Amino acid sequence: MPSVEEINDVRDLAGYRLLWNSLLPRTGNATFFHSLDWLEVYWRHYGGNQKLRTLIVSAADGPIGILPLVVREEKTRVGPVRTLTFPLHDWGTFYGPIGPNPTATLLAALNHVRQTRRDWDLFDLRWVDKVGYDFGRTQRVMEFAGFRPREQPWVRAAVVETTGTWEEYWKSRTKKWRHNVRRLERRLAEQGELTYVRYRPQGDACGDGDPRWDLYDACLQVARKSWQGASTSGTTLCHPAVEPFLRDTHAVAAKTGSLDLNLLLLAGSPVAFAYNYHYRGSVFGLRVGFDPNLSAHGPGTVLQQMILEDGFQRGDHLYDMGAGSLDYKRNWQTSQVTSYHYTHFPPTAPRAQLLRLKRWFQDRFCTVDDVVLARSA
Repeated sequence: MPSVEEINDVRDLAGYRLLWNSLLPRTGNATFFHSLDWLEVYWRHYGGNQKLRTLIVSAADGPIGILPLVVREEKTRVGPVRTLTFPLHDWGTFYGPIGPNPTATLLAALNHVRQTRRDWDLFDLRWVDKVGYDFGRTQRVMEFAGFRPREQPWVRAAVVETTGTWEEYWKSRTKKWRHNVRRLERRLAEQGELTYVRYRPQGDACGDGDPRWDLYDACLQVARKSWQGASTSGTTLCHPAVEPFLRDTHAVAAKTGSLDLNLLLLAGSPVAFAYNYHYRGSVFGLRVGFDPNLSAHGPGTVLQQMILEDGFQRGDHLYDMGAGSLDYKRNWQTSQVTSYHYTHFPPTAPRAQLLRLKRWFQDRFCTVDDVVLARSA
């Protein structure tokens, strides 16, 4: 029977680094956000008001999986609620167990959660890839472990499957859109020489972990010029609330070979950027921006076309453009994906029960699009 060890101090996870790094490449749908390196830098900035509950699952032959969980207090309309969930915190689209045995890992971990003292009001497993990888696993395992999960959509993102050839993909775009992109590229090139820079270091293990702060600062320079400079959302590349975290994450991403930084230069000056992470051929688009003084020439659109064409040539298999701005992304996407969350409302937690009634109302009177749009607003 599997055993579970719970780790509550992030410093203790250093002893599991080799295990974590050996399980990660065998994790279906894995991203940079599944790595211990990302979790450590995230915890350094945001762990102060959270409790870490990382569960190491072992069978007779040794460790088989890891389930990182956190308990954090979240503000809701019914008051603060202690939520047990994954540590992704909406930075990415999908998350889940780490290792090649997700069902066994999840089942053993959830049995452990069930049998230990409840330090949470709401159990909410978010960012589940129900259609592409999970196939109902999370819901079934939660039920088997004695929880009563309620399924709802969480976020929707646009993706480009970069399989096949660039020519096949490009021909699948509308003739009007292809003409528009080429027209913008010609107009922009009339303003000066265009240079596309894609920086994707292989990491310290390959002697190639330079963070290239000059390129990162160029992205910030463009971001501050754009709408992001005045944004109060607290999530933009240059916002004071997250800039230190993203800067530290940048160094870690370069060190581990997970950075994918894209810049478009016009006459040597940066005019657009796309700041991404990548893992084993899967690219996640974190933030984009362009110089608003050149908006009529579409530098962001021109850069996006260059990124995708280069991705096909590199052999990438997926480009996750992230949530938000889906109308614009429809011109590029090959499909849209939705992550789901599965929520258990303990009958003895009054605020959780009030939230359950709210979710019941959403299920009864709102469409899936209504729920996703409300989450994205």
